Amino acid sequence: MNTANPASLSVHVVGGGLAGCEAAWQLARAGVAVVLHEMRPHRRTQAHQSDALAELVCSNSFRSDEATTNAVGLMHHEMRRLGSLIIACADRHQVPAGGALAVDREGFAAAVTQAMEAEPLIAIVREEFLVIPADPHGIYILATGPLTSDGLAAKIATLTGEDALSFFDAIAPIVHRDTIDMNKAWFQSRYDKVGPGGDGRDYLNCPLDREQYAAFIEALLAGEKTSFKEWEHVPYFDGCLPIEIMAERGPETLRHGPMKPVGLTNVHAPDKKAYAIVQLRQDNKLGTLYNMVGFQTKLKHSDQVRIFRTIPGLEKAEFARLGGLHRNTYLNSPKVLDPLLRLKSDPRIRFAGQMTGCEGYVESAAIGLMAGRIAAAERLGQAFAPPPATTAIGALMGHITGGHIETIDAGPKSFQPMNVNFGLFPPLTEAVKSPEGKRLRGPEKAAMKRRAITARAMADMAAWVEDMGAEGRTQFASATRDIN
Repeated sequence: MNTANPASLSVHVVGGGLAGCEAAWQLARAGVAVVLHEMRPHRRTQAHQSDALAELVCSNSFRSDEATTNAVGLMHHEMRRLGSLIIACADRHQVPAGGALAVDREGFAAAVTQAMEAEPLIAIVREEFLVIPADPHGIYILATGPLTSDGLAAKIATLTGEDALSFFDAIAPIVHRDTIDMNKAWFQSRYDKVGPGGDGRDYLNCPLDREQYAAFIEALLAGEKTSFKEWEHVPYFDGCLPIEIMAERGPETLRHGPMKPVGLTNVHAPDKKAYAIVQLRQDNKLGTLYNMVGFQTKLKHSDQVRIFRTIPGLEKAEFARLGGLHRNTYLNSPKVLDPLLRLKSDPRIRFAGQMTGCEGYVESAAIGLMAGRIAAAERLGQAFAPPPATTAIGALMGHITGGHIETIDAGPKSFQPMNVNFGLFPPLTEAVKSPEGKRLRGPEKAAMKRRAITARAMADMAAWVEDMGAEGRTQFASATRDIN
C-alpha cells in the first residue's frame, strides 16, 4: 500500500468511495500530491463489508450506457472523455446487463484499489479524519458520502452553520444463481435489448400471476420491518425506496415499477402473460450471484427469506446477502457551496459525491472528478471554468450549486438529492422537428428531443475540453494511463 509521506502542499481527500477515489486520481494525474484518508478498517460502517476502496454497497449497476438517449449514459460518455478512473474500471469489469453498465463488484473495487495504491502521488492513510487543520494554504475535499461518521458529520454541521440533512438508503438482496429454479425463471433482457458485454439475455425473470402478486404485496405490507426510532421521521430518497414503502403507495405501484411485466416473454408459457415479473441482474463476473433489481428493503432478515421465497423460481433461493438499510447524509448545497464546490464559509474546503446532493454511483464519481480537477487547478495556480450547463456534468453541478433552483432569501425553497436527468438541462433553443422539417408529437418528439440534447452536450463538452488548452487536454488524456 502506498503510504509515502505527503508533500507539504498535498491536497487532502477524505473518503475512499467512488467520489473520493476519482478526486484523488484526477489530482494525481494532474501532478498534484494527494493524501487520501479512509477510516476503514479502523472504523466500520453499517453497509460496507470489506476494506476495499470504492466498494459498491448497493446495486452493482451504473445504469444505462446509452449515450444518445439517456442522461446517465451521456454522463458515462463525458467521464470516459475526461479520463475517469471509476468508469475505466467499470468498463474493465463489466458483466452482462442489457443496456446497462453493470460490474463484478469485487473485481471493480479491487481494480480501483490497485490503481490507487500503485499511484506514487497518492498516499493512503487509514484513519478517521476529524480535524481540519488551520493551515490557510490547505485544500480539503470531503467525499465521505452517505455513511459519514457521526464525528465528522457533527464537524460539517458546525462548518456549514446548519444541521446536515439525512434520509434512509436501502440495499437489495443477492441470490446464489444455482438456487434459482430455471423451470420457472428464464433469461431475457427487456425487449431483448443487447447492452455492453451482453447478448439480450442478461436478466433472470421470475413471473407472478395476479393471485401470486396480490399475496406477495399482502406479505410485504404485513412483514416485520427494521425500526430506527429517533430517525424514523427522516424522508427516503425516491430513487432508492424500499419495496414495502412502494407497496404502501398502492397495490399496483410495484407492477408499474421494478416488477413491471412489459417487454418480456415467458419461455415456459409464451402464450401466458405475467401479471408482474421480478428481475435479477448478474452481480459478479462468474455469474454465480444475482441481485434482485429494485428490491431494496427494510424487512427483517427472517421475513425477507420467507417472503421472497414465495416468488416463483425463488422457492429454494439461498441468499449471499440480504437487504438492509442505512442512514444517508447530504448538504443543503445550493445554500452552502459556491459554483466550484467550495464551502462559502471556508473556501479551503470543498465537497464531492453524494454528500453534495447528487444521487447515484455515476453522479457521485462525476462530481468527484470535477472536485479533483478544480482543486488541481487551484493548487497549480490555473484558472478553471466548470463545464457548460448543457453537458451532463455541468447540468448536475448546476443543480448542486443552485443554478437552476428558485431561491428565497438567498436559499433554495427545497433541495433534494437528484440523479442526472434531462430535466436538469437548459431547454433547447429551437423546436424539435423531423428530418423533413415537420413538428413532432408524443413519444417521437420526446425521443428526438433527447437526441438533440445529447448531441448538443457532446459538442459543448468537446468545445470545453478544447478551450482548456493543450495543458488541460493533456492532463485529461493522461488520467486513465496505466490502469490495470
